[in-house]
Amino acid sequence: MLIPKYKSKALRRLKIIQGQIGGITKLVEEERYCIDILTQIAAIQEALRGVSKEVVRNHLETCVTESIKMNKGEAHYQELTDIMFKLSK
Repeated sequence: MLIPKYKSKALRRLKIIQGQIGGITKLVEEERYCIDILTQIAAIQEALRGVSKEVVRNHLETCVTESIKMNKGEAHYQELTDIMFKLSK
């Protein structure tokens, strides 16, 4: 569950992404220059990385911190390692 400060940041970014996707749809429909379309796709990918960053930070501050305090952090280490490799692709 996202705590309020990360939830609001993530939702704000996601709303921007929704608008950007609409913009790309319009560019494709209008048969615009490929580089313009690719530039917008790159912007969306960066915005999604921003959302991921907020969610990861939230996870670290909540679930992982609690597990470590309870000496059960080991379960999260592999989970975090796996997700970091997925996010870095």
